[in-house]
Amino acid sequence: NFKNVVDTTRVSVPFGIAQTGKAFRNEVTPRNFTFRSREFEQMEIEFFCHPDEAKGWYTFWRDWRMSWWQSLGLDSDNLILREHDRDELAHYAKEGAGTSDIEYKFPFTAPGYGELEGIADRTNFDLKQHQEHAKKKMEYHDTTRGEPLPNGQPKGEWYLPHVIEPSAGLDRGVLAVLCEAFTPDPERASGVYMKFHPRLAPIKAAVFPLVKKDGMPEIAESLYHTLRKRFGHLGTIEYDEKQSIGKRYARMDEAGCPFCFTIDSDTLGDNTVTVRHRDTLDQERIAIDQVADFLAGKLGV
Repeated sequence: NFKNVVDTTRVSVPFGIAQTGKAFRNEVTPRNFTFRSREFEQMEIEFFCHPDEAKGWYTFWRDWRMSWWQSLGLDSDNLILREHDRDELAHYAKEGAGTSDIEYKFPFTAPGYGELEGIADRTNFDLKQHQEHAKKKMEYHDTTRGEPLPNGQPKGEWYLPHVIEPSAGLDRGVLAVLCEAFTPDPERASGVYMKFHPRLAPIKAAVFPLVKKDGMPEIAESLYHTLRKRFGHLGTIEYDEKQSIGKRYARMDEAGCPFCFTIDSDTLGDNTVTVRHRDTLDQERIAIDQVADFLAGKLGV
């Protein structure tokens, strides 16, 4: 799509094309849940740049992709960035182009690691092959480069861009997030909780009335609707008034909900609510009119 994108969108190098879609592999022995399968979701970026800038862009994308996985809550101790050994390099990378993998320590690979993403400097191999076999000129004319003309403007330069390609398995990424979040805790009623990063948690917050009387459900429902209106586009805001408060907390722990807001008898007197933190089990009181801002800060929005 390089030529079509350049001709139709008038973008300038450097630029990238990102896409997500189905990929297929002739996998002889599918195993380890979704880690190794014949059909999977692939995420990739084709980033086009000047040959002289390829190494710098390769380093940028390698480091930025590593930090992106860490931002999802994957523990740095479970992630490694591994440069390929010389005998692992693809034929197009034999002349010093970089190739590296971001790998995660899955339970079924420990103490070893399994690949999450590969980042490769593919040089101009892809465009060169396409140019040769399709008989189409794939060179890019860069008007910002070249020797200066008498009028001071650059002469321009024709070149085949190099491609930096970060390519990740979406299914493996989801599996890594689930493995990272799964946390056994025998001290809890649930026995386990899902330690999702708040931005990834499917249930962002839960609102509970302590009991179904004394006006607590009405206050809780009002807070629930306020939070749902502000944060509903990010994920689910849960409301629950059934069973004991302990069982409701346990359900939210299993679902990975990071914060529970409880309306109790003190709320009726001082307009504060109890905030329960999933990971630490700490509880604190905050003003009910500060709940939305509190949650926004935790979600980073």
